Amino acid sequence: MKSRWKLALSLAVLVPVLAIGAQRGFGRRGRSPGMTPNANVAYDGKFTFVRVRFEPLGGGWDLKWDHDYPRAENHFMKILAELTTIGPHLDGSNILTFEDPEIFKFPAAYVSEPGFWTMNETELAGVRDYVHKGGFLIFDDFTGDHWYNFEAKWREAFPNLRLQELTLAHPIFDSFYRIESLQMQHPQNGAPATFVGAYEDNDPTKRLVMIANYNNDIGDYMEFSDEGFLPVALTNEAYKLAVNYVMYAMTH
Repeated sequence: MKSRWKLALSLAVLVPVLAIGAQRGFGRRGRSPGMTPNANVAYDGKFTFVRVRFEPLGGGWDLKWDHDYPRAENHFMKILAELTTIGPHLDGSNILTFEDPEIFKFPAAYVSEPGFWTMNETELAGVRDYVHKGGFLIFDDFTGDHWYNFEAKWREAFPNLRLQELTLAHPIFDSFYRIESLQMQHPQNGAPATFVGAYEDNDPTKRLVMIANYNNDIGDYMEFSDEGFLPVALTNEAYKLAVNYVMYAMTH
């Protein structure tokens, strides 16, 4: 408990001071303004943040999958490097599709805005193979009616894996930090967050294959952790959740 307290204190200090010189722009859509895209990183055994690219439902200029990119992952990798021994890449992050065989080299993949998630037949086969081979999925940044598209696409990919609401009793909330409460809210509309998962063979004693942050957006909290737009307490909780997700993915 003493070591956990020290880590929590370190996180509270680190989050507000992270800064990488980006232009301010809370409330914008898409890529972080003024930011140079990260270079994709070749696999070398080190942990690399992987963001999934897809053709957004309805098309248009807003790509959806790139929301909070690259500030969210840049900030998060610094936190992960400071607080764990994982040793993540700090010099880049990967954008991959589910049809790219490179994705199988990485244990966790982040899908932003699954309310607009689409898959072609090759991507559909790819996400199934990714999960069946041990990959862990993190769905984030969706709210309200966005649930219906996410649910439909999940059922299309995994018709036999039920979506189940998670409670604090699940090990993912104690894989590094002991999360004390799941009472979070969407940073823009204030909707109360719900954490949803799916288990291998629908068996809660087996591996959790994904987690979905519904009515939440930990990407936003991480992106703007150096801007003062969002409450520090909730920003800290977002980082704790993200660290736990990676630790769970690396150990299950």
